[in-house]
Amino acid sequence: MKRSVTHATFIVERVYDAPPAMVFAAFADQAAKASWFHGPEEWEGDGYALDFRVGGREKSRGGPKGGPVHAYDGLYYDIIENERIVLAYEMHLDGERISVSLATIELKPSGKGTKLTFTEQGAFLDGFDNVADREHGMGEILDQLGRALKRQTATA
Repeated sequence: MKRSVTHATFIVERVYDAPPAMVFAAFADQAAKASWFHGPEEWEGDGYALDFRVGGREKSRGGPKGGPVHAYDGLYYDIIENERIVLAYEMHLDGERISVSLATIELKPSGKGTKLTFTEQGAFLDGFDNVADREHGMGEILDQLGRALKRQTATA
């Protein structure tokens, strides 16, 4: 196999109709995050765990029925309540490491809501993954967060 690495940075922004504390809680609470931090609805989950603290880990596995299995393994480096989360994570596809990334999530008040800025600096390995697909996927995940926040505010 010919080895390669592609470095890329991307930014995804969203504005949510929820205060920063509510958006932050959606990242900090395992049950809340599990409700939106996953692949497409038709995928099967194979476990999710969150230890949300500096030095804590986050792990997720799942994928379409019959494979391949997508695995996420993150480590938290910086957490400022209601403001910032910094973590490093790696992605695996059927056990093969496909990327390693540094991600920063910033939360800023925006009117009565929150502007979320997600910045990822990634090393995409051996052609298994690429920045366009990752940016699209992260956008989908952040849209899922938006839907979860709407459900939460509707029942509050």
